[in-house]
Amino acid sequence: MTTDSDIELSGAFQAKDGQGRTLEVKNITIFDEGYGIIDVYVKFAAKLEPGAYKDTVLVRQIVERLRAVGYKGPDFGHSDPGLQESRLIVLEAPEEFAAFAKSRGWKNLAEDFEE
Repeated sequence: MTTDSDIELSGAFQAKDGQGRTLEVKNITIFDEGYGIIDVYVKFAAKLEPGAYKDTVLVRQIVERLRAVGYKGPDFGHSDPGLQESRLIVLEAPEEFAAFAKSRGWKNLAEDFEE
């Protein structure tokens, strides 16, 4: 899932899941623009176990990686279960994530309508 409208927040790294398995993360990306709530896409090199997006140990390590590259703010939750794929976890970022995303080039389209 790479398009010209993706902003890469992190390249490859390893993370452990709740079972202690080491998983290879290919990258973490966001789309370059959106309306307020930002979905964060975490792409993996291999297929994940079903329900991996609910693995709190894994999600915490993903958020820690984002903090290591500059994000300051609360933890994330997973996005809509229908968005999850076999090699992709989609997380829903809290409002505080917007400032970090903007620093990486993200544009909040909702601001065009604010007065």
